[in-house]
Amino acid sequence: MEKVIINSYDDFAAYLGKEIGKSDWLLVDQDRINLFADATLDHQWIHVDTERAQRESPYKSTIAHGYLTLSLLPYLWDQIVDVHNIKMLVNYGMDQMRFGQPVITGSRVRLVTTMHNIQNLRGICKTEIKFKIEIEGQRKPALEGIATFLYYFE
Repeated sequence: MEKVIINSYDDFAAYLGKEIGKSDWLLVDQDRINLFADATLDHQWIHVDTERAQRESPYKSTIAHGYLTLSLLPYLWDQIVDVHNIKMLVNYGMDQMRFGQPVITGSRVRLVTTMHNIQNLRGICKTEIKFKIEIEGQRKPALEGIATFLYYFE
C-alpha cells in the first residue's frame, strides 16, 4: 500500500471526515503473544498455554492480549502515513476504545483509519484519528476507538 505523505497541518486537514488509509495485514502468532506476555508479565493461560486453551477455551486456541492488539497501533499507523517536517510527535490519548472480539492466535489484523477531528493549537497539530483494528475474515473489529496525537511541525 502507498503511504499518505503529510507535510503540514493542511495536509492532515484535507482528510477530515475521510478515510486516511489501511495498513497491510499482520500475522498475530504465538511467538508474538509469548514475547508480549514476557514484556508485560501477563502470562494468563488463555494467552500462553496452547494445550490448555485447546481444551478449556471457548475459542479452542490461545488469544492475543487486548493490550497487544492496541500496542500494534504505532507499527500499523506507520504503514499508513509518512509525516515530514515534524520536531516531535506525542501520543496524547485514547477515547471511546472498545475491544470488540478477541484475536485468535494465527489471525491477521490490519488498521483502518479516518480523520475524526483536527485542531491547530498555537502551531501544534492535534489530530483525532478514528481507528479500527480489523481481523481478516471477521465482521466485527478486534478494537476500535479514537487515538489523539500531537504533531509539532517545524
